[in-house]
Amino acid sequence: MFGQNRDQLRQFFVATWQKRLAGQALQPLEQLVAQIIETHPEYHAHLKDSSQLHRDFSPEQGETNPWLHMAMHITLGEQVGADRPVGIRELYQEIANGHGDAHEAEHAMMDCLGFALWEAQRDGRNPDDRGYLECLRKLARDR
Repeated sequence: MFGQNRDQLRQFFVATWQKRLAGQALQPLEQLVAQIIETHPEYHAHLKDSSQLHRDFSPEQGETNPWLHMAMHITLGEQVGADRPVGIRELYQEIANGHGDAHEAEHAMMDCLGFALWEAQRDGRNPDDRGYLECLRKLARDR
């Protein structure tokens, strides 16, 4: 969506939320972002506080990065919509059926996505689609 520019991504979230609150018309991507923000009221304060735009979040301290979390929802939505990697749409349906809720299914899938992205970054390569899909298959089987 915005490559490696985290500040640009974060500002897009803030601007989109401000437009939603003001009742302004939203572009399709903004509509998606606004829907994700709406499902996460625990992050609304981050969207109102400009000091949060440049803040780092430490998983080691038990912190969830709200910006990354919402971006992962977008990534999963795009992957499922395009069925890329091939097979993810069907796995998403299986996982969602097992959880009984699409939003919670995405939260479960984020572990697989996060691990695939972490491995790719660590190894300086593209994400391993096969490994990612296998993680999702295991998740679907275990539900």
